[in-house]
Amino acid sequence: MSSSAYASSSSVELVYRDNHNWLQGWLRRRLGNASEAADLAHDTFIRLLRSPQQFDSQPAARAYLRVVANGLCIDLWRHREIERAWLDTLAVLPEAQAPSPEDQHIVLQALREIDTMLRSLSAKAARAFVLSAACGMTHQEIACELGVSSRTVRTYITQAMLHCMRLEAASVVGGGVKQE
Repeated sequence: MSSSAYASSSSVELVYRDNHNWLQGWLRRRLGNASEAADLAHDTFIRLLRSPQQFDSQPAARAYLRVVANGLCIDLWRHREIERAWLDTLAVLPEAQAPSPEDQHIVLQALREIDTMLRSLSAKAARAFVLSAACGMTHQEIACELGVSSRTVRTYITQAMLHCMRLEAASVVGGGVKQE
């Protein structure tokens, strides 16, 4: 299809029809797993449905799809990393202290949500929040660790807490907001 014809009719249906097999193949080569490639291709087009785009040409559509799909691959790999760390933690616990499978699932989901929230903050704000909340460090200790003032640490932690509250409010109002 010519570029001008593509631009005049770049509906999601057309983009899907012209690019789905290509995208799934690209993802299969990247992931080495046909099932995961199919899932992420599906998720990529769901994102396009939620936020329709206009493309000048098929190469422009493919560039957009590749960027979205690449971000989903990174999320998948990050989730695997979190799951691996959680499983490593569970492996060293005495069996009697191991949480139930349901609790394990809840913790893993919470860890993924925390990771998503932290990734949406600046690196220093995320680190300050973790050092304060998880490690119990004082603002002065965090300031020394990050090479900033205590006042800046307070600002970082306030930003992180405000962001958490916004996400929670959006989750309650929207019936669950999924960030990826």
